[in-house]
Amino acid sequence: MLNFARGRSQPRSTRSMPLSGMEYPDPKRKSNFVGKILVAATLTALCIIMLKQSPNFNTRSRFSEHEEGVIHVLVTGGAGYIGSHAALRLLKESYRVTIVDNLSRGNMGAVKVLQKLFPEPGQLQFVYADLGDLKAVNKIFSENAFDAVMHFAAVAYVGESTVDPLKYYHNITSNTLVILESMAAHDVRTLIYSSTCATYGEPEKMPITEETPQVPINPYGKAKKMAEDIILDYSKNSDMAVMILRYFNVIGSDPEGRLGEAPRPELREHGRISGACFDAARGVIPGLKVKGTDYKTHDGTCIRDYIDVTDLVDAHVKALKKAKPGEVGIYNVGTGRGRSVKEFVEACKKATGVEIKVDYLARRPGDYAEVFSDPTKIRHELNWTAQFTDLQESLQIAWRWQKAHRDGYAAAS
Repeated sequence: MLNFARGRSQPRSTRSMPLSGMEYPDPKRKSNFVGKILVAATLTALCIIMLKQSPNFNTRSRFSEHEEGVIHVLVTGGAGYIGSHAALRLLKESYRVTIVDNLSRGNMGAVKVLQKLFPEPGQLQFVYADLGDLKAVNKIFSENAFDAVMHFAAVAYVGESTVDPLKYYHNITSNTLVILESMAAHDVRTLIYSSTCATYGEPEKMPITEETPQVPINPYGKAKKMAEDIILDYSKNSDMAVMILRYFNVIGSDPEGRLGEAPRPELREHGRISGACFDAARGVIPGLKVKGTDYKTHDGTCIRDYIDVTDLVDAHVKALKKAKPGEVGIYNVGTGRGRSVKEFVEACKKATGVEIKVDYLARRPGDYAEVFSDPTKIRHELNWTAQFTDLQESLQIAWRWQKAHRDGYAAAS
């Protein structure tokens, strides 16, 4: 028979002893455990109190609340060429800015430049998102108190649109519908829409006024017109303030050299003529390819209205200030003067100081011979007039940025 008795000379154990499948807790261990919980709770409470007393602690983001005297603008495509310049102008004028971009065409480097210039809390935030994702866009609207939307985000190359039209209808038309639905759901009532002269197609009469019939001839122009139609149809039964800006060929960059145009290398073939000129001047490409020399123009090449990005951004800000509930404004944004591609190339040679090699090729599908604006309406109603109208000077400003940023925004990324 086993002996469970403990000798008197042995000290009594403080451990709990199992018996018949049961374990009896040690009161001292329980006391220690409770004490640790109380200490942890006390330290947590102290941390919370200290955080709340910190000037940088906010239970709600400043972007999520309307603030008297502060206008919060959602800038879609704000990491892109035009959108980043618009964000810079808005921030300089003390607007609160939220940039939404999926960076498929934009540059995070441009956003970082803006973040360094405007580091104060509540000035600028960047949200990575695709506007085709309705759930993500609705979440952005639900978490932010927007007062207005500047909708720039779009693929925007005529040549590419003829090769991949579905991308353009999805990215431009469908995504604009998503933005409108989210604006309606969250009671955001001001929209500044970035449209294009490509909605006019190839008019019989120049210059183009806002009354010129819209007969686009390429998927880019068609997708933009569809987006315009959706906006206009929705505005008829709402009190939304709408401004649609149809602008022409954008050139130039920030005069102070903070921002510029930096398209992705794989998109150079479809990009703007200014980018191609600069690439040729820097030796990135062997020369410039001019497509089409048999148009019915004075020198056989296309004629376009080149608008400096600084002027273009100024038109957007003036449109935002003039937007009124229940009203729609439609404006052409151009200089009112057409320049041929050959004239542009000569100005680029002078601006860069490089004798650029030029190859003349067959026409590009979807292009039209002559397009330039009549800016009378925007001058009268918004008090806007293009200021940077010297083609060579605009190109010189852009060239300075290009020379200083041979790899685009790569150094800032």
